[in-house]
Amino acid sequence: MTIISASRRTDLPAFHAPWFMARIREGFFTRVNPYNRRQTSMVSLAPDEVAAIVFWSKNPRPLFPYLDELDSRGFRYYFHFTLNPYDSIFEPGLPPLEDRIAAFHELTGRVGGRRVIWRYDPIIVSTVTPVEWHLERAGALAASLEGATERLVISFLDRYGTVGRRLERLRQGRGIDCGDLTAPERGHDQERLAAGLHAAAAARGMGMFTCAEEVDLAGLGIGRGSCVDAGLIRELWGVGGTFTRDRNQRPFCRCAVSVDMGAYDSCGYDCLYCYARRGR
Repeated sequence: MTIISASRRTDLPAFHAPWFMARIREGFFTRVNPYNRRQTSMVSLAPDEVAAIVFWSKNPRPLFPYLDELDSRGFRYYFHFTLNPYDSIFEPGLPPLEDRIAAFHELTGRVGGRRVIWRYDPIIVSTVTPVEWHLERAGALAASLEGATERLVISFLDRYGTVGRRLERLRQGRGIDCGDLTAPERGHDQERLAAGLHAAAAARGMGMFTCAEEVDLAGLGIGRGSCVDAGLIRELWGVGGTFTRDRNQRPFCRCAVSVDMGAYDSCGYDCLYCYARRGR
């Protein structure tokens, strides 16, 4: 059986829910290699061939009208819901934070807290978002999500090639410097931030995990996460089969093999830190 990732390449629930449902009704989609668009393959979306669908979104509300149909067709699914308190410097175009918090609660009310995972990522420590800013804002977010989720996933800002160039333009144009919290000399700040986030999450009944990070924070009670989580899929639905680690992801990624739907450069949020923005 196949795990479908919908999607690391774009915010599919926010911008392409009708397209997604068209593919569900047709029973397949065409997977396109983003580095060689002539290389394609057909992937089945037959419910008995899909172990689960993993949705990734900052605003999944446009998909809500279709959840009953997904249920009636027999699909299993859960959500990664990215909820950050950044302003338009880093996340232009997003709905107001209070609207997204309300959507989080609405989604949990429909599918349950185990199937909605809060992502606070990437963590950008900058001259306008220092460690103290994150501790205050993330603590407030954790309080607002109490009872709505059981899991918090964090990651630290990665300076991919295009992302690094955007950050440099931000520094030159607006004087905002985004530091590297993973640098050895920032170890104290990283540990202080992680410990504070863990305390805020634990106080609200949430376990906390990292996403594809080299640093081991087990001493703080923070585990290494698996976003495409074969173990969670088995726990939720008892799905059998063999799920192997995806060797095509980043070195410290623990995700199971999945197939991504969608395409890069097709998300309307235009977030500064997004690796899926390639400018084509």
